[in-house]
Amino acid sequence: MGTRATSSICALLTCFNRRDKTLECLRALAVSSGLQQVALSAVLVDDGSTDGTAEAVRAEFAWVEVVRTSEPLFWCRGMHLAFETALRSGFDYYLWLNDDTVLKPDAVARLLTCELRLRAGTDAPVIVVGSTVDPISGDCTYGGERWVSRWGSFRCERIAPADTPQRCDTLTGNIVLVPALAAQRVGNLDSSFEHAMGDTDYGLRAAAVGVEIWIDSGVHGGCAHNALTGTYRDEALPLATRWERILSRKGLPWKSWLVFTRRHMGSLWPLVFAWPYAKLLFGGWSVSWRRRLL
Repeated sequence: MGTRATSSICALLTCFNRRDKTLECLRALAVSSGLQQVALSAVLVDDGSTDGTAEAVRAEFAWVEVVRTSEPLFWCRGMHLAFETALRSGFDYYLWLNDDTVLKPDAVARLLTCELRLRAGTDAPVIVVGSTVDPISGDCTYGGERWVSRWGSFRCERIAPADTPQRCDTLTGNIVLVPALAAQRVGNLDSSFEHAMGDTDYGLRAAAVGVEIWIDSGVHGGCAHNALTGTYRDEALPLATRWERILSRKGLPWKSWLVFTRRHMGSLWPLVFAWPYAKLLFGGWSVSWRRRLL
């Protein structure tokens, strides 16, 4: 006779044409240990994959609800749809999970235990962030973040996991446990963000409404860091290419950046908004000029 579940958790994912990585991620989630009294399910938004991801997931994981989209949503809007879908059913916990992240078997149980212990010592809802490391180098790649600078530019630094939980200012969305009470207070991810920034914005909005953000102790999974090669930060690319890419969804699209800076950067937001674009143009022009002189 099985043990009756006393709480429920829904993992939220979005994917696009990473069939093998998505399946590996879900397999790691499926073998999570220490969840005998937790009902586990998931919502996966397939953002128009053409590599058979949706079909493969449905065939292997009956407990995953697959939502297919007809237009490209990218990360934030895909996660917004996944969260919206899960909120309609209602769960005790929501677990954000990047589809290129491979959880340790005890990761989910540790996050739940951490949340319960932290909540026992505070009246505030608590969001718990898990840390990932690069599978090859072992370097910390994603997790909780500390706001380093609000002046001149927006800059956060990653918080390395320690032996005990630590307070955070915001987060990256690879492994994030959001209890229902926190979700009720903060709401969904903001679909104004076209790809990135939505997770950082969510953390800052959570803190603003009295939700505490903590990074759990230890490491919870593996995930390689996104390479800078080929992005707008790649100085080997021509200036015109870098300019095109900074304005793209995977760069720093001006509409998303405008929402973020106006919301979080105070009275100096126009300067913070303009800075990365001006820096790219001036820096790119300087690099091009130096090359001509050589």
